[in-house]
Amino acid sequence: MPAPPLSPHPSTWCPTPLPPPRLRPPAAAATRAGCSSSFLWQPRRRPPVLAVVRAKGKGEASFTDRILDYIEGGPKLRRWYGAPDLLPKDGGAEDEDDEFGVRIDIEEPRDAVLVTNGDSEIGQMVILALILKRARIKALVKDKRSTEEAFGTYVECMVGDMEDKSFTKKALRGVRSVICPDDDGFFSDLIDLKGVHHIVLLSQNSGGLQAIMNSKLKKLAERDEEVVLTSGIPSTIIRTGSLQSTPGGERGFDFTEGVAAKGRISKEDAATISVEALDSVPQKTLIFEVANGDKKVADWKAWFTEQIKRNEEI
Repeated sequence: MPAPPLSPHPSTWCPTPLPPPRLRPPAAAATRAGCSSSFLWQPRRRPPVLAVVRAKGKGEASFTDRILDYIEGGPKLRRWYGAPDLLPKDGGAEDEDDEFGVRIDIEEPRDAVLVTNGDSEIGQMVILALILKRARIKALVKDKRSTEEAFGTYVECMVGDMEDKSFTKKALRGVRSVICPDDDGFFSDLIDLKGVHHIVLLSQNSGGLQAIMNSKLKKLAERDEEVVLTSGIPSTIIRTGSLQSTPGGERGFDFTEGVAAKGRISKEDAATISVEALDSVPQKTLIFEVANGDKKVADWKAWFTEQIKRNEEI
């Protein structure tokens, strides 16, 4: 009976012990096997964890300070902060062709917030507040480049005409809520809002100084409110006082009826209220007025819950 052939593998019987096989680098082993090293897996070095350092002030960090702390870490810290993965830059999940070459839509979770007029001053404040909420954000803008430079990968910027049905479909893909921070006539055109669960509208339809001085603004506000009210979508309409470019968080609020016509409110505070309204979806449209005043609101969710309950009892 012939002796079994010798084998370099430890699992094969061998009459005499063999020295352990020499370990080769993956690239060398692949080259010897006739494989290209460009297709080999190579371990990636883990990037160093960046630390965001900020000088502490005497008081509580301002809205702007917290935003800077969040954003200045850069896009590389998206996963560190728990931000969602980015979608393709053309908006939402990409479409695919089926086996017959027919274009089909790819459904995606409806978890995004669409901000209209996102490159306006108050629109940017709304975006900043949403970033702090770790929301997935889509924004309609006129200048895509400057907005992307301002917010990086935290915002999916979109430029287009809402009268174009294909663009409207792409802009609203994956959108659960819409915040309209300006009376920019977004709802003035007939658009398909199918799938949207909540609309938050900052309205200047209060007869205040801004609306009186600009009749076009008032007409847009009236039209936006009319479309929202007849849309059948749960909505929150916030009629604000005259919007001011002043720091927010320094004063309280006044919610009495008629205050919007004569009062004033920081744009920063108005942006904060509109973002806080997202978490409280009314069964029927909730409308209230607000200006800066003396009332402090410690828990916005509780405040909105109370307002919605009162509204449903009427």
